[in-house]
Amino acid sequence: MGAAVLVSSNQAISTSPFGFGSALTETVASIEARTGGHIGVSVTALESGQSWSHRGDERFPIASTFKAFSCGHLLALADRDEVELDTRVRFDETDLQSYSPITKDRVGGSGMSLFELCSATTSMSDNTAANLILRNTGGPQGFTTFMRSIGDAVTRLDRYEPELNDVGPGEERDTTTPMAAARSLETLLLGDSLSTHSREQLKAWLVNNKVGGPLLRASLPEGWKIADRTGAGGYGSRGIIAVIWPQGSNAPTSEPVIVAVYLTGTTLTLEERDATIAEVGAALVTDLKGLKQHSSTQRH
Repeated sequence: MGAAVLVSSNQAISTSPFGFGSALTETVASIEARTGGHIGVSVTALESGQSWSHRGDERFPIASTFKAFSCGHLLALADRDEVELDTRVRFDETDLQSYSPITKDRVGGSGMSLFELCSATTSMSDNTAANLILRNTGGPQGFTTFMRSIGDAVTRLDRYEPELNDVGPGEERDTTTPMAAARSLETLLLGDSLSTHSREQLKAWLVNNKVGGPLLRASLPEGWKIADRTGAGGYGSRGIIAVIWPQGSNAPTSEPVIVAVYLTGTTLTLEERDATIAEVGAALVTDLKGLKQHSSTQRH
């Protein structure tokens, strides 16, 4: 692995000796010039150890990407027998938040299990489900304490849905950094912070994300696998954290790729923000293919 180039945080930082990240560098510069916003990206290809980041240590609104970590927290508690995933949580109309496509039809009655709530919030980004998970895992403070316990000294949650999505310039409440979010997702999905069963469950929930189609998924070659969680908020914010598994005979790497992309400070519509992150995804695929080309050249 080559030595990292030390530059200011709003410039690209690469650990590659042969230019990994060149497509990402060009794309991100174009996006910021075009939108006037800030975009933060962290990418690590685990097999080669190559990494690339832009504004990787700057804070961005965490928005609904927190839901992946919150359900990781729930699974960690279940691993320690501190909660039972089949515990049912009852809720009524007063608990409903904006954008609750699953829970809105389950008000009253026997409620939903903690397992079902995590399924709802990871697959459909259901906000009521997210709040109910938080309430049963120590609230925002419990979330932040959990993140510290897995080695993340940066990511924090201070409020519930939907208030947590209102994060203005310079605020630290309800924020993360691309590098911190990427490392924490790697820790939960690929490390040993969770039991094997819980790790596989979290992966299954994130692979089943139903609302991430227009973002990174839109740019991946057919057959590649992705586990991701998206988020959106005020000030033109959008974000995604993901583990990507390239698949097939032409895959540039056989190991996972960890990605975090956060965008803020724009006036873009949600659809335009989605397309912007898809642009980053296309550049990422280009750079990953460059890894394989370099590897082939080295072997010859």
